Amino acid sequence: MVTFSLQAQPTDAAEWIDLARRAEEIGFAALYVADHPGSCAAPFVALAAAAAVTSRIRLGSYVSNAGVREPILLATDVATLDVVSGGRAVLGLGAGHTPAEWAAVGRVRPDVRGRVDHCIEVAERTRAILAGDGLTKPRPVQEPVPLLIGGANSRLLRWAADHADLIGLSGLGRTLADGHSHETRWAGDQIDTQVALCGDTPTEALVQRFEITDDAGRAYAEWATEMEEKEADLVAAPFVFAGTHDEIVAKLREVERRWGITRFAVRLPAIEAIPAILAAYK
Repeated sequence: MVTFSLQAQPTDAAEWIDLARRAEEIGFAALYVADHPGSCAAPFVALAAAAAVTSRIRLGSYVSNAGVREPILLATDVATLDVVSGGRAVLGLGAGHTPAEWAAVGRVRPDVRGRVDHCIEVAERTRAILAGDGLTKPRPVQEPVPLLIGGANSRLLRWAADHADLIGLSGLGRTLADGHSHETRWAGDQIDTQVALCGDTPTEALVQRFEITDDAGRAYAEWATEMEEKEADLVAAPFVFAGTHDEIVAKLREVERRWGITRFAVRLPAIEAIPAILAAYK
């Protein structure tokens, strides 16, 4: 069975409330909000609003930057979200790739190893606080609150395989000079390695591009040129989808066959296509 989560951002109150309700009605497994302080909405505020008008869909940050989030404050936000949602919160964490966010809190962004070390430390401390080590109120409904680790670093994936409940794979690598964009890691052997590092922990692919079209070849060729990847790799990768509904369903089946991935996080451009894909994927 394939499942989809939706990553989105609020733009105004009415639109956000309608989107949360619609995502639940369609059958999305989770509603995620990105966490980039200074350039996007505060995730836990937005998710609390979504919690008030939904009853089933899970709610989480995707993902919070462990470099700029103190464990006690993160735990309090997540616990509060879990309470107001009736036990639907997800704790999403990543190592924090954006230099500006570290600078904004007066910290120098460490090297990759330092960021991974810090992410693991924050994840462990936050989980301990949520379990009762320093947080008396509010107490979360779930014990424990599910932990989602997002990233592609090999050491972080190994740690997540042993400690996380879900691993978000983006297929992204080194942060580029603009501080936001990344190299892609979408060759088949690179994805093989990432999936193997995740072990038996469920994985969810973050879909970077999605287009319903009668000319999938054009879309994949354009993306391959833009991203300096081989077109054949993009045709196979679980991070980009183009084609008719039937072609996308066929690709989903092939991704499941090859990598065992049946969970996907998509963004707003994909929402219109998901009902038909869910209906066809039987």
